[in-house]
Amino acid sequence: MTDVRPAVDVFSDWATEGRDEGMERGHAAAVGEMLAFGLTRTAELGRSFRAIDVGCGNGWVVRQLAAMPFCSHAEGVDGAPGMIEKAQRVDPEGHYHHAMLPDWTPEGRFDLLVSMEVLYYLHDPAAMLATFRNAWLEPGGWAVVGVDHYAEHEDSLDWPEKVGVHMTTMSEAQWLEAWVEAGFESIETWRAAGDPGTLVIAGRCPS
Repeated sequence: MTDVRPAVDVFSDWATEGRDEGMERGHAAAVGEMLAFGLTRTAELGRSFRAIDVGCGNGWVVRQLAAMPFCSHAEGVDGAPGMIEKAQRVDPEGHYHHAMLPDWTPEGRFDLLVSMEVLYYLHDPAAMLATFRNAWLEPGGWAVVGVDHYAEHEDSLDWPEKVGVHMTTMSEAQWLEAWVEAGFESIETWRAAGDPGTLVIAGRCPS
């Protein structure tokens, strides 16, 4: 594929053009399912929880998390400067980081990590999952990840060419294998919001 741009540059442009709002609307149903799952699991902790949205865009999920009664801290990270600038403009008291994965590491650990439409832009999503498990999550914490670009979603297979960015194409079985190899337990997966839908995979960091 020629003329490949960094995904963060593309999404920074989209923030400038206002296309982030369309992304929010398009992902709302799947993210709603992901958050419902994650919040049910954090409720089992019996205490307040800390959360992070990886690839937070304009911060809409961070703001939802921060509004939850038992959320003591919510933050987001994104590599697109335009997205983070918009998040900070909308929510100046919020916690947003402009940083590139996999190089950035948060200061603390989290009980809930959510990520929608991010990991396949990395060249090694499996390594990022292992980093989440080893360095980002508290023991017993949950990661909930959604991806729309995967091998079984045939309409997504030409997205790298259409968007002009790198995407790592993995099958559902390969994604599941990556979670197992990363050391997650109690792994669950489902298709959210339609057919073929968003592939959602969730797993718990061992206690």
